[in-house]
Amino acid sequence: MVRICGWIIGLLALLAPICVSAQPARPHSILVLDQSDLRGPFHYQLWSGLRGVLDARAGVRVTIYGENLDLPRFGGAAYTESLKRHLKEKYRDRPIDVIVAIGRGMLEHTLSWRAELWPDTPVVFAMLDESDLAKLERQTEVTGVILDNSLARAIKAARAVVPDLDTVALVGDAWERQALFSHWSEEIPVATSGLNVIDIIGQKMSDIRKRVAELPERSAIIYTGVFSDGEGTFYPAATAFGLIAETANRPIVVGAEPLLAMGGIGGYVLLATEIGTEAAKIALRILNGERAGDIPPVSGGVKPLFSWPQMQRWNVSESSLPEGSEIRFRDQTFLERYRWQSMAVVAALLLQAGLITFLLHERHLRRDAEVESRNRMSELAHVNRNATAGELSSSIAHELNQPLGSILTNAETAELILKSENPDLKEVREILADIKRDDQRAGEVIRRLRAFLKRTPFETREIDLNEIMNEAFKFLSVQASGRNVALYLQTAPGELRINGDPIQLQQVILNLVVNSMDAMSTIPYGRTVIGRTELNGGSAVEISISDSGPGIPSDKLSQVFDPFFTTKDQGMGIGLSIARSIILAHKGNIWAENQTGGGATFHFTLPLAA
Repeated sequence: MVRICGWIIGLLALLAPICVSAQPARPHSILVLDQSDLRGPFHYQLWSGLRGVLDARAGVRVTIYGENLDLPRFGGAAYTESLKRHLKEKYRDRPIDVIVAIGRGMLEHTLSWRAELWPDTPVVFAMLDESDLAKLERQTEVTGVILDNSLARAIKAARAVVPDLDTVALVGDAWERQALFSHWSEEIPVATSGLNVIDIIGQKMSDIRKRVAELPERSAIIYTGVFSDGEGTFYPAATAFGLIAETANRPIVVGAEPLLAMGGIGGYVLLATEIGTEAAKIALRILNGERAGDIPPVSGGVKPLFSWPQMQRWNVSESSLPEGSEIRFRDQTFLERYRWQSMAVVAALLLQAGLITFLLHERHLRRDAEVESRNRMSELAHVNRNATAGELSSSIAHELNQPLGSILTNAETAELILKSENPDLKEVREILADIKRDDQRAGEVIRRLRAFLKRTPFETREIDLNEIMNEAFKFLSVQASGRNVALYLQTAPGELRINGDPIQLQQVILNLVVNSMDAMSTIPYGRTVIGRTELNGGSAVEISISDSGPGIPSDKLSQVFDPFFTTKDQGMGIGLSIARSIILAHKGNIWAENQTGGGATFHFTLPLAA
């Protein structure tokens, strides 16, 4: 029995921690005591920073109580005692885990009340300057957020916005009523050394507004805080500052972030949200089991901030601001506002520029290739013309022999007439005219031959295609006669104006006609070549060369324009290939076909000149 009881007791001992841990944890509570009025924007930001950290902490349930004691407007032993009684009664049955005291005055009261109201409760202070902390009597379980909120830094900001500063005007309520800047009164002799000081502390609102409107050049206003008009009327902090900024004729250095939007140029300002956030982080560490005495105070909550509109108003350069300064309310540039869109546009433009550059490079290469191709074609065409001239050498010789023979005969006749006793000068003149005509005829033959054999680049000009056809057929007439070939030319009425190279087009016609005459060399009679020019619609002209030969084998019809393809025993196979290259260079088309009644026809079309 004793052994069974021992087992039961041991089992209960093992289960006890599980039961305890299964019970829901008691909600934590924080009491926030603020010495100022919570209705202002600064304290709203502070509260938001504190609440944001506590609400975001998963697994920790925290109740936040808040009291604003309004110490700048109310004071004295009686008021302090009433506050103590009020807090004691209000939180009699509410356990407090952490107290957050905001401001030096509130911390002093909290520490003096703690033994009676919240024994051993840890205290987290906020918005306490280093000099203020040094003056407080050391107590256990106290830590918090320290601010570097000195007058010297405010003077530094004033020198930044007024480079040749020689005067500062201190504006605010009486020092003893200052919640955040009361310690400045002790710093004035050292911080303002070498400067003129205009003291506008603790004066009526009407006097303050008048004096800040008459400040000298090279001066700046250093603002602490005004909460009343000195005649019984109390203001929200923002309203009081607005009244002063309305008449101020010099830039106002401020110490609180919300005042930047109300006319303050800036300075080393208190960041309420950051202060509240840091205080909440320390409070959470205490709630999680750390001792306040083991947590060293943290520094932060102060940063050099400046207002861009006020900088523009007072011609303050961004380069003159203290290092690490942040500028608020600056209108974003187009690139800042549309950064990603601008980057996309720039990337598209760069891509487009790269593509255009690539295409221009390709176009340049293609143009060079076209020029090179035309040069090669011109050289090959020149070789082909030399070969053609060789084939037509007998015709050329015949064309030259005829006028030269006539010249010789006429010259001999004229010589005999002149030897007679009574020379017939009229007849001599006629003979000389014949000699001149034959000489011009021989010269024209040589001119055509020289032009045909001349090595020239591809050059286009406006020409009459009918004239080109006539010259080519005249040039070949002797050759055709020697081969028993009848040449016929049927041209369209009027002129057929095209843009082309006359030498190369004449070469095409010669090649086609000579090929036709070569194709008919095996037939005994009926050798005929017919050339035609006619309009092909309203924008092109068509030329055709037809022969009465055997035609082109159907299986070879598609190959006749291929380089080095030939059906001749001694042919090079480049004539028709060159003809096609020349026609394509003239933006035309060339083809061959067999006629129904026998023979072959070569066609090519060329665009008319505009």
